[in-house]
Amino acid sequence: MKIHHLTAAEALESLGSSLNGLDDAVIEGRLREFGFNRLEETRKTSALLLFAREFLHFFALILWLAAGLAFFAEAQQPGEGMQTLGYAILGVIAINGCFSFWQRHQAEQAIAALQKLLPHQVKVIRDGELSLVYADELAPGDLLVLQEGDNVPADCRLVEALALRVNNATITGESLPKGRDAQPSDAEDIGQSRNILLAGTSVVAGEGKAVVFATGMHTEFGKIANTLKTTVKAQSPLQKQIARLSHFVALLALALGVAFFFIGQAIGLTFWENFIFAIGLIVANVPEGLLPTVTLSLAMATQRMAKRNALIRNLPSVETLGSTTVICTDKTGTLTENRMAVKQLFLDGHYCNPDQLGRHSLQQHAAFLGCAALCHNLKRIEGNAPLGDPMEIALADMAHARGMRIDYPKIGEVPFDTDRKRMSTLHDTPAGTMLFCKGALEMVLPLCRQIAAGNRIETLDDGHRQQLAKALQTMADQGLRVLALAYRPLPEEIPDNPEQSLILAGLVGLEDPPRPEVAAAIGQCHRAGIKVIMVTGDHPHTAVAIARQIGLVRSEHPKVIVGDKLKKLTPSQLQVALDADEIVFARVGADQKMQIVEALQRKQHIVAVTGDGVNDAPALKKADIGIAMGKAGTDVAKEAADMILLDDNFASIVAAIEEGRAVFDNIRKFLTYILTSNIPEVVPYLAFVLFKIPLPLTIIQILAVDLGTDMLPALGLGAEKPDAAVMEQMPRSQKETLIDWRLLARAYGFLGLLEAVAAMAAFFFVLDRGGWEYGQILHGRQPLYLQATTACLSAIIMMQIANVFICKQRQRGLLGTALLDNKLILSGILLEIALILAIVYTPWGNALFGAAPIGGEVWLFTLPFVAGMLALEELRKWLVRRFKLFPLRAEPARLRKSGRTRTGR
Repeated sequence: MKIHHLTAAEALESLGSSLNGLDDAVIEGRLREFGFNRLEETRKTSALLLFAREFLHFFALILWLAAGLAFFAEAQQPGEGMQTLGYAILGVIAINGCFSFWQRHQAEQAIAALQKLLPHQVKVIRDGELSLVYADELAPGDLLVLQEGDNVPADCRLVEALALRVNNATITGESLPKGRDAQPSDAEDIGQSRNILLAGTSVVAGEGKAVVFATGMHTEFGKIANTLKTTVKAQSPLQKQIARLSHFVALLALALGVAFFFIGQAIGLTFWENFIFAIGLIVANVPEGLLPTVTLSLAMATQRMAKRNALIRNLPSVETLGSTTVICTDKTGTLTENRMAVKQLFLDGHYCNPDQLGRHSLQQHAAFLGCAALCHNLKRIEGNAPLGDPMEIALADMAHARGMRIDYPKIGEVPFDTDRKRMSTLHDTPAGTMLFCKGALEMVLPLCRQIAAGNRIETLDDGHRQQLAKALQTMADQGLRVLALAYRPLPEEIPDNPEQSLILAGLVGLEDPPRPEVAAAIGQCHRAGIKVIMVTGDHPHTAVAIARQIGLVRSEHPKVIVGDKLKKLTPSQLQVALDADEIVFARVGADQKMQIVEALQRKQHIVAVTGDGVNDAPALKKADIGIAMGKAGTDVAKEAADMILLDDNFASIVAAIEEGRAVFDNIRKFLTYILTSNIPEVVPYLAFVLFKIPLPLTIIQILAVDLGTDMLPALGLGAEKPDAAVMEQMPRSQKETLIDWRLLARAYGFLGLLEAVAAMAAFFFVLDRGGWEYGQILHGRQPLYLQATTACLSAIIMMQIANVFICKQRQRGLLGTALLDNKLILSGILLEIALILAIVYTPWGNALFGAAPIGGEVWLFTLPFVAGMLALEELRKWLVRRFKLFPLRAEPARLRKSGRTRTGR
C-alpha cells in the first residue's frame, strides 16, 4: 500500500520510526543510503567550452576561412593589403564572439533556485527530544514539527494535525489553501492526498507532526528539478534564420569566388591575380558586420523592452516573442492579483456588494460581521499585516472596513478539516459566550435551525433553503468561492457538540480578482492574431468565470479540459482539441502543462508560456519563450524563463510582443541596407577582371564600408520603433525567411545596381578628368589612381546615406515616413560623413585606406545619382502600393469576419 493509504501508526512503522523520531545512529546510516536532502546540481558545460562555441559556429567559420586566405595571400604576394584585411576580420570575430558570450552565457541556476525555496533549518523530534537541524540533513523516517508559516522541507506524511492548512500553489498552481489531516486517504494521486505535505509548499494555518518519506531528488520537488535538467531548449526561430542566412551567404560568396577564379583563368590572368581577385569577391559578398549588427540590435531591443517592464534573459528570445502565435497563461498571479477579496454578499434574501454594506448597517448585521471578524486563525503582529489564510484575511478586512473592530478573546475552537469543510470559534463577549462558524453552505446549512433577516430571526424553512441554493449557484457561476457564515449564543455550560441549532447570518462570495489591465491586453492579443489559452491548476468553474471576466472566453460553451480528462487523451486527440477557438485547461499538473506546450509545438505554433510557480518551470523551459513573473514569481520560474515581467503585468507582454515583432522587420531593413552595398563592392572587381581596367575599389576600402561607415546606420535601422500597424497583423509564418527573393531582388537587382552605376561613374569621371585612356596601366600609388578609387568609395557612401532612409520602409514613401525620428540613424549619418571626410582629407586616412583628396566637383557629380535612386525607389514603392504587389502579412480583421483566426483554426 502507498504511504497515504496507511494509518499514521502504520506509516511510522513502515519507515522504522515512531513518535520519538529516529536516533542518531539510524540517521547516519540513512543519509549514506538515501543521500542528503538536497537537489543534485546539473552537470554544467565549462565556461571555456561555451566561450569557444561562440567562435566555432558556421558564420564564424566562414570568417576564419576568409582571414586565413587573406594571410596566405599576403604571404605569397605581399603589399596588396591582405594582411590588414586578415587582422580586420579577426577583430570582427573577436568582438562578436566576446559580446555574444557576455550576452548569452547564462549559468545553470534553476536547480540552485529550487534549493532556495527549501528552509535551511527545521524542527524535528529525535530520540524523543525537539531539535533544530539543517534541512539537508533530513532522512526518511525523521519526524517533523510544523507550524503556521513554516516551509515544508521534504515530502512527508502527517501523523498529527490540528486545523492545518497548506499552500500548494508552488507545486500544483492552486490558489486556495488546502486543509490537511492525519487520517488515511483513498486518493490515488499522492499530491491530492489530504495527509501528504510536499516539499516546497508552506503551512498557512494550524500545526502538526509529519514523518518524512522522501528527500532530495526523490521528492515531487526533485522530480520537477529532474524535468528541468532533461528538458532541452530548441533553437529559436531567429537562430534558425541566422543559420540559414549563414549558409546562403557562404555558398553565394564561395560560388562567386570560384566561378570568377576560372573566368580569370580563361581570360589569361595569372594564378595569384586570380587568387587575390577571388578572395576580394568572397570578402565583398560576406557581410562581416552582420553578426555584430544582429547581436547589438537584439541587445538594444532588450534595453527598450526593459523600459517597458520586460526583462529579456536570452537575446534570441526578443524576436521569438514577436513571432509568437499562442500564449499559454497561468491564472493565479498572472491574470489575477493572487489575493482573495470579498466580491458579493447575500444577506436578508438580497445580493449586495461589500461597499453597499455601510457603517450604518453595523447593528443590523453585527452577527454576520462579527463572524467574519472573529472566526479565523490569523496571527496579528503589531504594525504588520495579519498572517494566515488569504481567505480569512479578506473576511477580516471586509468586517474591519465596515467598522467591526472587535477582538473578543477566543476560548475554544472546532478546527477545520476537509471532511467537515467548516470551522468554528468560541468567544467570550459582553453578551455571553458566542460561537461563530464559517464553511461550505452544504455543510453549514444542515446545522442551522434559524436564519437572520435584518433585525429579526426567522425559522429556516424549505423556501429559505431553495433561495440559498439558488444564491449559491448564482455566485458560483461568477467564479466566486461561497462561504456560509452562522452563529449561536452558547449556554454557560458549553455542550460537547456546540455546532448545532445555528443561526445562518448570510453568504459571502470571495474571488481572486483579475488584474484590471488584463482584459485590454487579451483584446490586443486577439487583434494581433495571437491565441491565448488559460492553463491553471484551479477549479474549472473558477477558471471559466475568470476567463469570461477578462474577455478570454466569449462563447456560451467554451471547451474546458480538466487534468483527469487530459490524462486520457492521446497526443493526436489533444492536438485536435487544441483547434477549438476557446479552450481552458483546469486542474492540470506540471507535466501536463508541458504536454500542452509540446502538442502546440507539433502543430507548428510558436508557444509562449507564462507562469510564476515551481510547477510552471518545466513548461517555461520547454516553450519557445518562457515568461516568468518578476514580483510574485519563484526563483525557479525566473531561471527557467527567457523573459521576466518586472511588474507582473500581463499587459507588458503585449508591449514586449510589439517590440519583438519589430525586431524581425528591423533585421530585414538593415539586411537590405548592408546587402545593397555588396553590389557596388563586387562590380568593381568584375570590371577589373572582365574589362582589364584598374581596380576601382580596394579590399581595405571595402572594409571601410562594411565595418566602418555602414555599421552605425545599420544599427539605427535595427533600433527602429515598431510600426503603428505591427499589432494589427497576423503573426509571421515560420516559412517567412529573413532573406527571400524579394529582398534580394530589391537589394542586389535594384538598389545595389544603382549604387554600382554611381560608384563606377564617379571612378571613370575622375580618371577621365585626369587624362586616363583605356588600356593605360596605373600603379597603386599614383595620385590619379588614388583619387579615382577614393571617388568610387565616396560615391558608395553617399548612396548609402540615401539608402538608409529608403530602407526605413518597404512600401511607404518618404513623405509618409518619419525621417528624423531615429537619433541613432542621424548619429550614424553624421559619423558616416565624418569618416569619409577623414579618409579623404586627412593624411592618416589617406595612408590607411589608400585614398587621396578629391575636389568638390566629384561630390557634385554624385548628387544626381543620389537623387535618381531616391526617385526610382519612390516610383517602385508607388507601383507596389498602387497594384498591391507583394502585400505584407494579412490583418486579423479580414479573418475575424468569419469568426476565426489563423491561430484558432
